[in-house]
Amino acid sequence: MKFLTPKRKIITEAAQSFTFTRRAMVVGGIQGAIGALLVGRMAWISVAENEKYSLLSESNRVNLTLIPPRRGWIVDRNGRPLANNRTDFRVDLIPQRIVDADATIRHLAQLLNLQPDDVDRIRDDLEKSAGFQPVQVADKLTYDQYAAISVRLPDLPGVAPSQGFSRHYPAGATVGHLLGYVGAATAEDYKANKDPLLITPGFKLGKDGLEKAFDRHLTGKAGAKRVEVTARGKIVRELTTRQDTPGNSIKLTIDAGLQEYAGRRLATQSGSVVVIDCQNGDVLALASMPSFDPNSFSDGISHLEYEMLSKDDHVPLRNKTLQGLYPPGSTVKPMVALALLEAGIGPQETVSCGGAIRVGNTLFHCHKRRGHGSLNMRGAIAQSCDIYFYQMAQRIGMDRIASMARRVGMGQKFDLPFPSQSYGTVPDPAWKEKKYDQKWQVYDTVNATIGQGYMLINPLQMAVMAARLATGKQLMPNFIHNARRPEPATVGATEEHLVVIRDAMNAVVNGGGTGGAARSSIPGVMIAGKTGTAQVRRITMAERAGGVRGNSSLAFKLRDHALFQGFAPFDNPRYAIACIIEHGGHMIRNEDAPMIASDTLSYLFDPAKAMEKLETLEKGWGGTPSERQAREMAAFRLAKAIEKGEVAPPSDNAADNASNAATPSPAPPPPARDESDNDVPPPPGANMTDAP
Repeated sequence: MKFLTPKRKIITEAAQSFTFTRRAMVVGGIQGAIGALLVGRMAWISVAENEKYSLLSESNRVNLTLIPPRRGWIVDRNGRPLANNRTDFRVDLIPQRIVDADATIRHLAQLLNLQPDDVDRIRDDLEKSAGFQPVQVADKLTYDQYAAISVRLPDLPGVAPSQGFSRHYPAGATVGHLLGYVGAATAEDYKANKDPLLITPGFKLGKDGLEKAFDRHLTGKAGAKRVEVTARGKIVRELTTRQDTPGNSIKLTIDAGLQEYAGRRLATQSGSVVVIDCQNGDVLALASMPSFDPNSFSDGISHLEYEMLSKDDHVPLRNKTLQGLYPPGSTVKPMVALALLEAGIGPQETVSCGGAIRVGNTLFHCHKRRGHGSLNMRGAIAQSCDIYFYQMAQRIGMDRIASMARRVGMGQKFDLPFPSQSYGTVPDPAWKEKKYDQKWQVYDTVNATIGQGYMLINPLQMAVMAARLATGKQLMPNFIHNARRPEPATVGATEEHLVVIRDAMNAVVNGGGTGGAARSSIPGVMIAGKTGTAQVRRITMAERAGGVRGNSSLAFKLRDHALFQGFAPFDNPRYAIACIIEHGGHMIRNEDAPMIASDTLSYLFDPAKAMEKLETLEKGWGGTPSERQAREMAAFRLAKAIEKGEVAPPSDNAADNASNAATPSPAPPPPARDESDNDVPPPPGANMTDAP
């Protein structure tokens, strides 16, 4: 087979020249297009986007930092600060700017002499932080500490020292549950509201109590500061500053001196004191002890201190005045007696008390085993006779008693600026049917009429009850000074009947009744009131037969609550008070509810005399609440160190010395601060709100 051979293409010089020229044109066109594109892009950047890149360049050279606004002051009815601000040097960490977290924390711990539990808290906060949310390292630094951090900033990326203001509570733990505290915003706070102020170092918002309730009102407007920096972030110079606008201040009805006195007078007990002005319902004191120091929480409480507080069986983290619920015990007997009068039972009708009464198949006892004999209403209230009320209550039924209980404030929900409250229970047949799907029984009435069974109350409600019995008006508790309030309605009882009740309450204290310990030490001032004992355990018949165990032989949680409610002066009521001692058991006379209430009321009439007595008593209690808490913290820290093996346990011979070592002497008073250390309070009427 013969194959065809292709013709050989002849390439001439002209053809080569043409091909080269065409390729050169294509390449040249591409190069020209790229060049035109580059020129166009450069022109766009330099002309059209000149402002954008100028701003980026400026932002690289200049840092804009927000200045946290100072919170408004919280002051008492006389203008005395309950919460103010102090100048503060502080150091924070910005998580996303940190290069080596462990090395940075070690360096800061060495420079600032941080405690191990502070270091643990910082590490834990860093793990929980989100983005640029600052983590507090320390505040209230000296200028030398602040300067030592500032000069080392190039070697400490992520460390942000600042100068500003920190929240300060002059009365410490005595206002902990009243005011609450402030703290840094959480990651959840920032996710809910992408406000850059929330992640600004030094900014804090209200976390509990009135600080939380009035957070918007107390928070001012942030300032701003422009500073020129180097490429490594070192400050070259400050350019401009716009000052912050402080928040509005709030004036409360609280009397700062009385509030602190009430907190200290509760001594070593777990309890609360509430004082109300009988003229308008203003709350003058709302003390719950033991408590926490809001300065510790606002500064960033250590894990060790929080652990100590959370493990304390006296529950310092619970606001007992609003969240604590207790059987009111015999403190309800004046209210029950008022219901008896309104139902038509005369005050002179008598009942014979033999020490016990059978209701159905159950034997109900009086607190006096052999009985009180024949008693009328006045004597029954004065001697706190249970049998009188057992018999009389069965005659009128629980519905009338429950109605009167609600009219004097029991179980009532008050409109208060607190995020968390417990309201108690006023039981009646309808309530039990709805709650338990059970019929009301006679023994339920018998139990409720002496403040036991299903009946529960909080200390504020008890103080309101005392104020309403004293005035006959349905006064409403109020915390904001000069707040507008409607004229209170009456409790629905005649003045004649109220006089009978007040006279009987006077006999409780001044007529040989159960409340003699509440007798006033102020000449011309008589206190009227009613004591109460609330059982927290059931006493069996076998125990009664062998003798009821005293509170001193019981564990703390099994002891009776001790209560007192009353008012003064008896003949012209001005102040009402309630005091509840958790598991107090009436064991220590000068730490019992009647005497605590009496001394607290005496402060309102003679502060100097009341303080003199308190200071004498505190010497036997181990000092003020802050001094006692400092010793407890030192002992707890030592116990933890021994538990971890960091410290050898003391030998038997050195036990006393170790105890003394763990008990520091009272700290000397802080040095006097110059007025420039505090932010200037607003002048009268300026930036001040009585009723936000």
